[in-house]
Amino acid sequence: MQLHVPPLPEIFFYSLAGILAVVFVIAKLSRRTNLDAFPTVGSSTWLGSWWSGIKFVTNASDIIQEGYKKHKGGAFKVVNMYSWLVIVSGTRYVDDIRNASDDELSNMEAINDASSETVLAKMCSYRGSSTDYEFEYTLGHDVHYNPYHVQFMRSQLTRGLGTLYPAIRDEVVTAFEERTTEWKSVPAFAAVQKIVCRTSNRIFVGLPLCRDPDWIDLNIRFTFDAIKGGIIIGLFPNLVARFMTNVPETNRRAVKHLGPIIEERLKHLEENGNAWADKPHDLISWLMDEAEGSERTIKAWTQRVLAVNFAAVHTSANRLYNLATNPQYIQPLREEVESVVATEGWSKDALGKMYKIDSFLRESQRIEGNAAATMVRKVLKDFRFSDGKVIPKGAFLAVAANSTHLDDELYENAHKFDPFRFANMRDEYEDGINNQFVSLSPEYLPFGLGRHACPGRYFAANELKSMLAHVVTSYDIKLENSAKPPQNLRVGIAIAANVSAKVMFRKRAH
Repeated sequence: MQLHVPPLPEIFFYSLAGILAVVFVIAKLSRRTNLDAFPTVGSSTWLGSWWSGIKFVTNASDIIQEGYKKHKGGAFKVVNMYSWLVIVSGTRYVDDIRNASDDELSNMEAINDASSETVLAKMCSYRGSSTDYEFEYTLGHDVHYNPYHVQFMRSQLTRGLGTLYPAIRDEVVTAFEERTTEWKSVPAFAAVQKIVCRTSNRIFVGLPLCRDPDWIDLNIRFTFDAIKGGIIIGLFPNLVARFMTNVPETNRRAVKHLGPIIEERLKHLEENGNAWADKPHDLISWLMDEAEGSERTIKAWTQRVLAVNFAAVHTSANRLYNLATNPQYIQPLREEVESVVATEGWSKDALGKMYKIDSFLRESQRIEGNAAATMVRKVLKDFRFSDGKVIPKGAFLAVAANSTHLDDELYENAHKFDPFRFANMRDEYEDGINNQFVSLSPEYLPFGLGRHACPGRYFAANELKSMLAHVVTSYDIKLENSAKPPQNLRVGIAIAANVSAKVMFRKRAH
C-alpha cells in the first residue's frame, strides 16, 4: 500500500501555522494583566493556565459554575485559550457594568478583541448589533467602527413590526414545507436556520431574493466564515490571518445578488426622489436613506446587509427540541393560539396575547441558555466596582449568565423545564412587562442589559413566536425514534443547539 505524502510546501505551511498558533497563544497568556486581586478557578501557573485554557474550550460552563458556587455575588477569574477573563455575578456587579461608560468598559472593543468561543456565543444569541468579534477584519473597518445600521433595529425595525408582521407571517408559513399526514424526519438545526434566514431576509432584502437558495446558503455560510475568521485572527497575527478567511469571497458573491437590486433602486430614486410611491420598506432602503460619503457604494451596502444577517441568522432548534421532548405541552399551546387567533387574527397584537407561547420561549432560553457568560467587556481604564475592588486596564470582564439562570435562589426548581413558569408569574404577580421573553433584568441575561442590550430582540421574538405558533397549530411533532433530549454543543462560553438531531413532523389533519 502506498502512503500519500503531502507535498513539501504543504507540510511546511501547516507546520509553520501550527508553530505560529502555539507561539501566539502562549504569548497572549504570558502578557496577562495583573489580576491577582481576583481568585482563580483552575490553575494560575504558566503551564497550568495553558492546560486550563484548553479545558475551558469544552468545559467552560462547569468551570464558571464552580466559580459561581465559590464566589457567588463576587468576582473570580478563569483562563480561556487566548486570555484571562474575570467573571462576576450578582445585581451589584451587573449594575456596575450596566452603568459604566463606554470609555471605561467597552462592549465594542471586547467584541473586536476577544476570543473565538465568544464569537460563537454572539452568534448563538440573537444580536441586533453586528459589531461582532474581529469584524474590523472579517467585515471591514467601517462596519465595526461606524455601526449606523444598528439604529434600524431600534427604530424602523422595532417600531414597524406591526406593519411588517404580515410579511413575517407569510414567510414563516411559506418557508415550512407542506408535509403529508405521514411522519417525516427533519434535521432541526439546518431547517430552522433556513426558515429564520428566509423570514429575516423577507424584511432585509424582500421578495424574491429572500427565497433564493444561493442567497440563503451564502448568508448561512457567512456566519460560519466570520466565526472561523475570528478564530484564525485570534490565533495568528492580523496581517497573516486576514488572508486566511473566506469572507472576501462571500462579499463578492453577495454583491452579485444585491448589485442589480441596488442599481435599480438608485435609478428609481434619481427619477422620482421622495415621490417614489412604491419604494420598498426594507433594510436595503433604510441603508440607502442613511448612508453618507464612502458608505454610498454597492460594496458598502452589501457588507452592511451581511453584517445584519450575521446577527439575525441565529438558530432556535432548542425550542423545537423542548417541544418535541415535552409533547404534553403542545395542546395547551395550541389551544391558546387558536383562541387568540379566533378573536384577533394573525397579527403582532395577537402575538402579544399569546402568553404561554411567550413563556415557553423565555423558559427555553433560560434553561438552555445561549452562553455561559454574557455582557462581555474590555476594560479601557482601571475600573473600580462599587465594593471597592479594581479591575485593571486591558482585562476582559463578563457576567456568569447561565449559572445565574440556574440558581435555585432566583428561580424555583431552577433546573426544571417549566414552560409556563413566566405565564404563571404574570398571573400571580400581575406583572406582564417584566416576565416577557424580551424583558431584561440582572437575573435574566441572554440579551444582555442596559444600553448595549440586544436591539434586535423584538424582531427575533416576533419571528420565534410566529414560528412556534405556526408549528403547534399546523403540525404534530416528536423526536425521532423517541430519542433522548439532544445534548447542546458547548464551545468555550458558547452554548448552541445540537446540530445533528432530528425532529419528526406530521401535518395535522384539520
